[in-house]
Amino acid sequence: MRSLSVFIKTPAGARWVAAALVPVVRLWSWTLRYHLVDAERFYQLWQTGPVVAVLWHDELFPFIALHGPSRMTCVVSQSWDGELLARVLESFGFTTARGSSSRGGVRALRTALRQGGSAGVVLTVDGPRGPRHLAKPGAGFVARMLGAPVLPVRAWMRPVVTFASWDRFQLPLPWAQCTIVYGAPLDPPAAGEDLEGYAQRLTTTLEAMAPPPGEGYA
Repeated sequence: MRSLSVFIKTPAGARWVAAALVPVVRLWSWTLRYHLVDAERFYQLWQTGPVVAVLWHDELFPFIALHGPSRMTCVVSQSWDGELLARVLESFGFTTARGSSSRGGVRALRTALRQGGSAGVVLTVDGPRGPRHLAKPGAGFVARMLGAPVLPVRAWMRPVVTFASWDRFQLPLPWAQCTIVYGAPLDPPAAGEDLEGYAQRLTTTLEAMAPPPGEGYA
């Protein structure tokens, strides 16, 4: 039993767990009831490409099945959790670039630039370890290099299980309502523009977004 627990904590073990998890995620996602608000913003930008879609780490789950067929590139950390997530994302159609703010971050962003040239890039802008709901400069860097607009995306889910993790990750229960709101796109930062300031603007923009009234979200 101990040898199995040791194996599971390895990259090979993460791949093994992901192989078992993928069909569960597919079935789980199939039950979700999506309500998309201003989705044409995403599809118009994606069709003319590239676009940099940004969202909070805790709101990722409903996005996976919804936009996997877009073939966009997701930046994922090099941790065990990241290996697991990367395998799930790739099974849905995303490509992945591995790295984080602490390990291989610059390499991951450069990989994202190479792979995201046609469709675009997805970034959970407060990942991989927070602080929660505080955007980092990576999205501005990628958007400026690609010359691509930045599209803020938020998700609201009910009923939902909230985990006791740094991001308070949200898992919508089967048959949950998932409202995905696509905000107005932002121009990429200009040459010489402060990326920290741009990240603060992203934080303000994402936090100001809200679901349509009357949908029952607190």
